[in-house]
Amino acid sequence: MTAYDAIVLAGGAAKRLGGADKPGLRVGGRSLLDRVLAVCADAGSTVVVGGRRPTVRPVTWTREVPQGGGPLAALGAGVRHTDAESVLVLSADLPFLGEATVQSLLAAVEPGGREGALCTDQDGRDQPLVAVYRAEPLRRELALIATEHGSLAGLPLRLLTAELDLARIQAGPLSSFDCDTWEDIAAARARIREHGTVLDEWITAVKNELGIELDVDTGVLLDLARDAAHGVARPAAPLTTFLVGYAAAMASSGKSPEAAAEAVAEASRKATALALRWEEETEAGSGPGQP
Repeated sequence: MTAYDAIVLAGGAAKRLGGADKPGLRVGGRSLLDRVLAVCADAGSTVVVGGRRPTVRPVTWTREVPQGGGPLAALGAGVRHTDAESVLVLSADLPFLGEATVQSLLAAVEPGGREGALCTDQDGRDQPLVAVYRAEPLRRELALIATEHGSLAGLPLRLLTAELDLARIQAGPLSSFDCDTWEDIAAARARIREHGTVLDEWITAVKNELGIELDVDTGVLLDLARDAAHGVARPAAPLTTFLVGYAAAMASSGKSPEAAAEAVAEASRKATALALRWEEETEAGSGPGQP
């Protein structure tokens, strides 16, 4: 995989939000900024251009000059703190951006590839703040634009993208969904509570809140909870899953996240088997001829 640094633009006046701290607004219990930081967790370094605020992981902070100078000035400030050959550039208001989109962008700028790659939305419009740029041509064009115009402040991003050889990546309909208005925030909050996504969103939020980096098969845990509730008693479901988690933590103490995930799976298998045996005994009754 291409090694990269990440720049997240978290400034701006958020005028359509009444001047609210947009990166700090929460969707699904997590700030918009933290949601974006989660999809670039494997970046070599991450630079956030904007005012300092609490984040779930360490980042490098910087500000554009002058403050409020716009995205091109912010990008120029951020790139000074990167040294990887490729730079992922994201705005801080993308609640549904996924790791798969990031990997698609990175793949398009593998050695020998284009000078960058950016997403296009469903209407074919370029999204230069959902993009990967190769560092050398990015720095070159920023320097040329600054020389021509005297500075980068107040200039549009199209001055940059028009000069670069860029691949266009057609991402999913939500990858470039950004939150510019309160209606957008409301739509994002409603979206994550839909039936098909709410559990994944909740589990991710809980892991984020607890500082856990663990991929487990939630289907196994849900099946265990169902078997415990049906074969034993309804209150057994949450208690059993808690005990499984505790047992897995004890068994994998000091080991890798992969070992912890396997420990959860193994404890779940044992507890599920026990719940099924319990159910069989209940259905069999006390012995032959007993109800």
